[in-house]
Amino acid sequence: MSAVPFEWTEPRLAALRGVAEAAGAAILAVYARLCAAGEAQAVEVQRKADDSPLTEADLVADRLIRSRLALMFNGAAVLSEEGQAATDNFDPAVGYFLVDPLDGTKEFLARNGEFTVNVAWVQGARVLAGVVHAPALGETFWGAAGVGAWKSASAAPGASAGVTRGTPGVIPGVTPAVTPGIARPIRVAAPPAADAPLRVLASRSHGGAVQRAYLARLPQPLACLEAGSSLKFCRLAEGAADLYPRLTATMAWDTAAGQAVLEAAGGVVLGTEGSPLRIPGRPREAPNPPFFAASSAGLARRAISVL
Repeated sequence: MSAVPFEWTEPRLAALRGVAEAAGAAILAVYARLCAAGEAQAVEVQRKADDSPLTEADLVADRLIRSRLALMFNGAAVLSEEGQAATDNFDPAVGYFLVDPLDGTKEFLARNGEFTVNVAWVQGARVLAGVVHAPALGETFWGAAGVGAWKSASAAPGASAGVTRGTPGVIPGVTPAVTPGIARPIRVAAPPAADAPLRVLASRSHGGAVQRAYLARLPQPLACLEAGSSLKFCRLAEGAADLYPRLTATMAWDTAAGQAVLEAAGGVVLGTEGSPLRIPGRPREAPNPPFFAASSAGLARRAISVL
């Protein structure tokens, strides 16, 4: 693959955002059929080798993202969750796009709206830019190292079908207001006072007993919030939460775009040894270690200390 001689700028981030949002529109066409039928059987579901679900929405979005990235970014390499190891052709030193075309397939099938399109740019072992688009919630988050992070919100397409729960994309009392359709810069929240509740994000579909046991060891009062897919990183990035501990398995395509947004907004993602989470040289072959995403390195390290 050819080199990609560019720096991430706001216009290039806008182009990347456009790719993710186009994929989101394709996903919503399938989602509308699922919601109208009211049952998962309305959409063909296959099972991958790890028993995770794969739908036609995953595949449609994957094809669209691959074709548009190749066209718009000088033939840059793309590594997608829905691709095959035999066809992966990328050089980490040059850089490549790391894609999860539909993160949160369980949320998609449950019709709760909390699924995302994740597109990240990785160079070396670092994720430098990313977009997380939640089509059913009408939200997009994007950012790049040294450039900044933003959020745009619009009327949620899924809301008219009655498929989202509560106000789309809002955690009551903590999610900052956004003027529909207008991009605004986002920034992590200041660390909470020692006697204030720590706003902790938990996975809606993963974590289970391991997650509950860890949260019980945290000494600070907790306000536990649930979110699906990469939205957990984005809630941290916009200041709606303080900490997201992830102790169960993930892959780099699940986390890279959200990590890019969070780090661009001033947050951190640290492994259990206290250093930043990095992308493995062969992302398809190595799962992420446990990690702690937080609004500050100090908070992440305090959370690590109670493991």
